[in-house]
Amino acid sequence: MTKSGLSTQLVHAGERKQAPEGRPVATPIYASSAFTYDSMEEVDKVFSGEAGDYVYTRYGNPTIAALEDALTTLEAGTAACAYGSGMAALHAALFACELAPGSTVLASQDLYGASFDLLHKVFGAAGVKTVTADFNDLEAVRAKTLASQPTALLAETISNPLLKVCDLEAVSAIGKEVGARLIVDNTFASPFLCRPLSQGADFVVHSATKYLGGHADAMGGVAVAKQEHDRLALVGIMKLAGGILSVWEAHQILRGLKTLGLRLERQCDNARQLAGHFKDDPRLARVHYPSLSPQASSGLLARVLRPPHAGALLSIELKDNSKDAAFRFMNALDLCVRLTSLGDVFTGVSHSASSSHREVSPAQRKRLGIHDGLVRISVGIEDFADIRDDIDQALTKSLRP
Repeated sequence: MTKSGLSTQLVHAGERKQAPEGRPVATPIYASSAFTYDSMEEVDKVFSGEAGDYVYTRYGNPTIAALEDALTTLEAGTAACAYGSGMAALHAALFACELAPGSTVLASQDLYGASFDLLHKVFGAAGVKTVTADFNDLEAVRAKTLASQPTALLAETISNPLLKVCDLEAVSAIGKEVGARLIVDNTFASPFLCRPLSQGADFVVHSATKYLGGHADAMGGVAVAKQEHDRLALVGIMKLAGGILSVWEAHQILRGLKTLGLRLERQCDNARQLAGHFKDDPRLARVHYPSLSPQASSGLLARVLRPPHAGALLSIELKDNSKDAAFRFMNALDLCVRLTSLGDVFTGVSHSASSSHREVSPAQRKRLGIHDGLVRISVGIEDFADIRDDIDQALTKSLRP
């Protein structure tokens, strides 16, 4: 380089040094769009699949691979693929089920609103039909399964926003009666609370933006497969659709994973105390929390979720069950953050009727039980008393004079 011109030195000086002999204790950020080799013969082997190294970050990257390896382990799967968002991960899992024109997806009626949009607007346009059922009514699921002969079933471990827990083993068994594969969105539970692949699911997906990252500073998604042969489909849709995860986001999410257990322990404990404190509050019509539901006495929670936890979210319905009352309550909060996400270290609130289920018709929201006065609370790791007191004062301020 000493005889090169300054512009050449600016481009090449310091680059492509040999990797250090010592191994880094934390996964580095490999911020490189492509990888080079000493010869074209080596490059050719990578492209052909003979060598397992990296050539282009859309095909794979060491930082992203570290996150995928971690989620494969945590979800007890055999293959994982990371994407730019949770919706991209769900799209890939559905694609991997080999949906074709004329195929049917049997989906839980309590899915996240955007999941329905994906099914109807993207897969529906390709001739895939979506049928819904109440996945907490196993007889209804069986009847719809036998009638529609679905290729795939789609459920959430804990539903959004009414926090119903799904009997994954039972739903999986019903699906297998007709050869259907089960996809489970495990975002609200995380692998700390539930491992759906161990309970019969074929694919598990996450919005890694939520509990996996946990700090409101990264967006991503992950799909994990039970069977190794599904790896090609997951990777293929990533390469062709191009919804790859940024290496910077992968690093943030991988770092967040290290404290997932500690965060969820505190968040679940705070949520349990909040649900218990407000369950009989006269300012509220109802508190939705898994341990307060009939499912708690049936033993379902202990079978699906890690005992003694019931999740880190609760939803409250104001006595004045209106959008105006919900907004007054949310605007009066001082500590809790108004946002459309969840799973962060701070406590956040969202209004489902105007965010996650905004595109669902008012009549359908009413049938599902998602009322205008419902507010979802994603509980953080703050001191319990501070969260409780903020919600309490906001409820008081929100009352009409």
